[in-house]
Amino acid sequence: MIRILVVDDQALLRAGFRALLDAEPDMEVVGEAGTGADAVAAAARLAPDVVLMDIRMPGGDGLEATRSILAAPPDGLKVIILTTFELDEYVTGAIRAGASGFLVKDTEPADLVRAVRAVHDGDAMLSPSVTRRLLARLAAERTPAAEAPAVDISGLTEREREVVSLVGQGLNNAEIGARLFITPLTAKTHVSRAMTKLGLRDRAQVVVLAYESGLVRPGWLG
Repeated sequence: MIRILVVDDQALLRAGFRALLDAEPDMEVVGEAGTGADAVAAAARLAPDVVLMDIRMPGGDGLEATRSILAAPPDGLKVIILTTFELDEYVTGAIRAGASGFLVKDTEPADLVRAVRAVHDGDAMLSPSVTRRLLARLAAERTPAAEAPAVDISGLTEREREVVSLVGQGLNNAEIGARLFITPLTAKTHVSRAMTKLGLRDRAQVVVLAYESGLVRPGWLG
């Protein structure tokens, strides 16, 4: 059973998310919060598996709450950011803080359900279009004198570098497998090994690392 904490300052939206997710046989909404501070307290008290986090709230925004929750998270806890706009200026900060991806609030219900399952399983919800926007913002933030990435990629095998680059371009395991002529399971294994070597929590952080290490550049995404 996937335990979910729903965080949004609008009670009606929280009720809608609860109704949708509680209807799934493998999901349970274990709590709600309407402010960032309440979200941090609820996450510590309830130890959910997935937090749906509104990024714009009174009483401490979702970015602050995400940083606090993921500073020392319970085992396996994942955060999905909910936002009104794909270009929300906080998204990059949320990904850097460890969020496993983000969804716009007008996402189709079935896509939200799939996102919760995917994130719970260790994947990240970053579509190619979202990845392009994320990399464009990273490029805008980076200066020519930027320091080398803190994570050393020299320990990756050539195949692991390939899959990290493809994750950075927004490809899922099936697409990586098709590109490299390997099975999706083999692609997942390579991604997992690379993440372990790099000390990364999930694929959202792999996207950032892939760009900052030079394995992928915004122009490659078309």
